[in-house]
Amino acid sequence: MTADPVLVEIVEGTLASVEMEVETAIARTARSPMIRDAHDFRAGIHDVRLRKLTGRSYSALVQPIVRDFPVEDMNPGDVFFHNDVYLSEGGIGHLPDLCVTVPVFHDGQVVAFVQAFGHHDDIGGAVPGSMPSHARSAFEEGLMVPPIKLWDRGEPNRAALTIMTRNSRMPDSLAGDLDAECSACLMGARRLGELFTRYGRAAVEACFDAIIAKTTETFRRELLSKIPEGTYVWEDYAEHDGVDPPRLHTQRITLTVDHTAAAPLLIDFTGTSPQAKGPINHAGDYADGVFLKKWLAPILRNLADTPERMAELDVNEGVVPLIEMRFPEKGTLLTPIFPAPTNARTFVILRLLGVLGGVLAKATGGRMPADQETIRYTGVYGDDHEGRPYLMREVLGGGSGGRWYADGEDTIHVVPDSRNIPVEFAESRWPFRVERLGLARDSGGPGKYRGGLGYDKHIRMLRDASFMSIADRSILSCWGVAGGRAGRPFLVTVDDVPMDGLVDDHPVKAGELIKIQTTGGGGWGSPLDRDPAEVAADVRDDKVSLESARTSYGVVFTGPDFPPGTLLEIDHPATTELRGRLRGRSPDAFFDRGPGYLRLSDGHPDVDLP
Repeated sequence: MTADPVLVEIVEGTLASVEMEVETAIARTARSPMIRDAHDFRAGIHDVRLRKLTGRSYSALVQPIVRDFPVEDMNPGDVFFHNDVYLSEGGIGHLPDLCVTVPVFHDGQVVAFVQAFGHHDDIGGAVPGSMPSHARSAFEEGLMVPPIKLWDRGEPNRAALTIMTRNSRMPDSLAGDLDAECSACLMGARRLGELFTRYGRAAVEACFDAIIAKTTETFRRELLSKIPEGTYVWEDYAEHDGVDPPRLHTQRITLTVDHTAAAPLLIDFTGTSPQAKGPINHAGDYADGVFLKKWLAPILRNLADTPERMAELDVNEGVVPLIEMRFPEKGTLLTPIFPAPTNARTFVILRLLGVLGGVLAKATGGRMPADQETIRYTGVYGDDHEGRPYLMREVLGGGSGGRWYADGEDTIHVVPDSRNIPVEFAESRWPFRVERLGLARDSGGPGKYRGGLGYDKHIRMLRDASFMSIADRSILSCWGVAGGRAGRPFLVTVDDVPMDGLVDDHPVKAGELIKIQTTGGGGWGSPLDRDPAEVAADVRDDKVSLESARTSYGVVFTGPDFPPGTLLEIDHPATTELRGRLRGRSPDAFFDRGPGYLRLSDGHPDVDLP
């Protein structure tokens, strides 16, 4: 059936509206700070052919549900649940990500699915939060649940819910979050069913085909056409796995571009390091890499003609036919063998975004942003003033990379729509005081276009507690590109004592101060080409120090010292002379990985790959 173009717009808008309504319902009814306040959850809509129809955000997969539960046996009011990493077909990365799936019915048949998954406070395991940084096995990470029917014809499976809440240190918030997610998806399924009732199944499914085909054609014509044919290689690294001493855990992409092929992009992960002993592995080689294709595809949007056009482009199942993936043999960081631990898989899956960005930068002569922050979890746990256990865990963002046309953004969150926990809420709920929440000066990589800045957050503990952290980029930096410099890495101190990136239970005494500085993005272009007036504005705004203005940007100001907020006067002759001297010291490298790379590579400089 040919899709009516007007109806396509109506259906596309309805899908986006239903997805937003599901997420809004979850945010307003969930109980845990991670879901309700930090918004670390996602919703998605899929058709009966398991294709993702919405593109505002990523989501998990329906494949594991229909694999274990035939579509013809499903009933209205059913809710399916899973969080098992190795039985999720690559859609779930670690056990705290709990996923619920609800079938949509029309005339007694399944016609679509509404799905939500989010990061929950605690699902058992060796440490509070279910993310033991030194885990050697998935069995240490919490309760693994393969696909099950959690609700049957509208009736919750109380036995399954009791087992899950019994295994959680935060049973009330877990039960409340699951109820919110199940109810929201059931509501979304009713809304979507109304669309089929109004227009008929054949017309709506024709619109689904048109929506996906439009994405395929748009990406092929507007984005992939910008990449010259050829083969390009780039790699980046995770720095530690929580078990072995810090070293370079390689993630490599060999990108082959052939515009005459059915799938113009071939992404080969050969050269990726063996699976780690610790929990940084990601099970990505399932379902032909369908999840990874949709996960990585947003990076391609940076090739759009304008930032405005980039913001208009959604990523749905239409990107899948454009990408072929080749995985190495079983037993690597991307192809781990059960029961390899995975709770810190962000070290790999988020690094891959930067690896693809780097290989595209090589292919396009630098027309890609520099490297950006990756997710990290920091928090404290203990007993509150009334002796009740609590867990505060936060997903703080960092800086994005400088772009060929603009600076990077400050304190962005790589998980779409996620955010820091409001100070007022935190102080009223947990026994600590937030003494500072601002920008980490000098954290953004210097460049013609500066990298975005990370957070600078200070927490004063009012009771004894334990500090926890799951964070990479504490040694390695976000790399700069096209002559830009690397950003500053992640840093946490407790009472001025530096912490490792992976910490489970460092004791913090009442009165001690936790200082958190998150990662800054890499810079783009030589910092000696940055407009001195923009450097002066950064110094005035306390984003760049006077020392960095001189040593990194070669900008000299008149007068001995200036407090933040002062209008600065540039000494133009001295600036010209200093920049000339700085240019002569060493040529700009296309990539700058920062000093942490030399530490982990035993002093060997980065060698560009072919």
